[in-house]
Amino acid sequence: MPFLRFKGFDSTLLKTISPTLIKEFSHIASIPKDIVKIELLTVEQITDTPPSLEILMFQREQKKHDALASMLYDMLKEHGYTNVHIFFVILTPSLYYKEGRPLKEIPKIEVSSSS
Repeated sequence: MPFLRFKGFDSTLLKTISPTLIKEFSHIASIPKDIVKIELLTVEQITDTPPSLEILMFQREQKKHDALASMLYDMLKEHGYTNVHIFFVILTPSLYYKEGRPLKEIPKIEVSSSS
């Protein structure tokens, strides 16, 4: 958690950029790198749809969501994906279950004020 679910992207590209993407995403969201999950979904398009990135995560400040979306768009744009739709699906910790139990707190890393 969070889950970044890509649709309409090249798997080789995602495997190539995933280390940098995870590093930047975890830094902006102030979360451990090892909890960022990346998935490439295979979908059957019925109508013409653009590539999309669905981000399932817990609520953050709006400026963090904005910074994440901007960073992700810039990274994907560098690789030729200029019409990407990025959206967040906000999850509720009490409705997110691990091992049959709801989360009690949102995983995060503390950022020192000297950084």
